[in-house]
Amino acid sequence: MPAGRKLDVMPQTADDAAESRPAATDASAAVTDGSAAGGAAGVAAAAAVPQAPEDRRPPGVGSPVGRGGLRSGRRRGRVHRAWFVAAVTFVTIIGAAAFRSLPGLLIDPLHAEFDWSRGTIASAVSINLALYGLTAPFAAALMDRFGIRRVVAVALTVIAAGAGATVWMTSAWQLMLCWGLLVGLGSGSMALAFAATVTDRWFTERRGLVSGILTAASASGQLIFLPLLSWIVSERGWRPASVTVALAALAVVPFVWLLLRDHPADVGLKPYGAREFVPKPGPVQGAAKRAVRVLLSAMRTGPFWLLAGTFAICGASTNGLIQTHFVPAAHDHGMPITAAASLLAVIGVFDVLGTIASGWFTDRFDSRRLLAVYYAFRGVSLLFLPMLLAPAVHLPMIFFIVFYGLDWVATVPPTMALCREHYGEDSAIVFGWVLASHQVGAALVAFLGGLARDVFGRYDIVWYASGALCAAAALMALVIRRRPMGRVGVAVGA
Repeated sequence: MPAGRKLDVMPQTADDAAESRPAATDASAAVTDGSAAGGAAGVAAAAAVPQAPEDRRPPGVGSPVGRGGLRSGRRRGRVHRAWFVAAVTFVTIIGAAAFRSLPGLLIDPLHAEFDWSRGTIASAVSINLALYGLTAPFAAALMDRFGIRRVVAVALTVIAAGAGATVWMTSAWQLMLCWGLLVGLGSGSMALAFAATVTDRWFTERRGLVSGILTAASASGQLIFLPLLSWIVSERGWRPASVTVALAALAVVPFVWLLLRDHPADVGLKPYGAREFVPKPGPVQGAAKRAVRVLLSAMRTGPFWLLAGTFAICGASTNGLIQTHFVPAAHDHGMPITAAASLLAVIGVFDVLGTIASGWFTDRFDSRRLLAVYYAFRGVSLLFLPMLLAPAVHLPMIFFIVFYGLDWVATVPPTMALCREHYGEDSAIVFGWVLASHQVGAALVAFLGGLARDVFGRYDIVWYASGALCAAAALMALVIRRRPMGRVGVAVGA
């Protein structure tokens, strides 16, 4: 893109900001009070707040809804269709989250059966994590080209194929192909870019809250599947667990195809909170070129590098570190695999609460300061972890698990908000690239953690190094500049 061209940024006036802020309070509080199992119920609770009437497109304006024109204007207090779409998205992400629960449970069984080193197994996990992130920006562009529903349905099918094919593998390269490549590509297309795209298309208000709820869906899936998969691995072996993941992904495909809608204009609605009707844009040609073009433009701005750097450390300290290596590290200290997996499931419980609360905070407080607080406390907690690992679960370990769960994905809503603030209508693709850095960080630590365990015989150095990285991320978050209110563009060369 030529220097000097500006990225499109959604303008926000002071009046708009003042108007949207109070509207979020009651619904957000209702959702924050919910439990992990109530994530979808949280969507409904937030939806119960009345919205202004005349939310539908006025009759007579061309629309794809039908011959007879549009239905009459929406009555005051009626639940907006956007909340139904958010609920469908929530359930879809839960179904796809089964694969996220399995890698940490497979390391010891695969090592025992095939005598593969932990570094080799962690390499497959690293490929999976890297592709999970690198696919996301292209998936966001493909959703603009082919629609959300088609892309998500294909992604779920690819996840099912990759997970199911692992039951026949006999060599490490087959693990790299099935679990690394196929599941990585499929899961990357189901990544947070999916949640970001749905949020940006269907909502102009409550975006922080909605992004928090949808981000929490993955943790809800972990809560559901981790205890189940750990029991299956312990009692039946790792192959039935892989089949379970494949079936869970396939089960969601008809749900997506029948119930998910790509854009509010498909049903003749404004986005939630919008004052004017937003026409559905035509298919965007050259999805891959657009993803690269947006990346090159964003790379010329300072906020992109700071967001990418902090989110890389986020991925390193969550998916790459705890999700991949906590179970084998706890097992090294004599803790049963089922007990360690149950602790990860507890992280999933508090992850939901923390992420929804973070979305609520993001609608009200400076996102940069929120990120600094989240990363600082995460780093401190990691420094204490080596002293907490023991054969049995004890109270200090439970405190660590609860805190780490609250902080796990709390970084996502403020990161999304900063992407939206700086990059406007390109924010979903920019966030996809920021997510790619998240997964690259996760992939590096997943591999290096396994390598450190093979070399040193323990994980201590990995915990300490990750804690130091989180401290650096806290400082980086404070350096991100704010976009002045009312500014309508960010110069590419800025």
